[in-house]
Amino acid sequence: MVTTKKTKKIDVLAHVSVPFHTILTKKETTQLLKDYSIRLVNLPRMFTDDPAALSLGACEGDVLKIIRKSSTTVDTIETYRFCVKRRTDK
Repeated sequence: MVTTKKTKKIDVLAHVSVPFHTILTKKETTQLLKDYSIRLVNLPRMFTDDPAALSLGACEGDVLKIIRKSSTTVDTIETYRFCVKRRTDK
């Protein structure tokens, strides 16, 4: 859930345009990295303040699995994101 300024809670994951998100366990993350022969830094990043990450309670270092329905193929598309904190350099 994401809280707006008026303290209204919105479940962004329930919206029809938002694909399914889930946080991988440490074991699943290790297997993913092994299967693709990559490191965490090679995954695309998602900020911890992203509405989907906030709704799931994702923390820095978590890996999220995103499952999208494909409009061009029969199958779904699985993508992964590595959660990082947004830098506040000034």
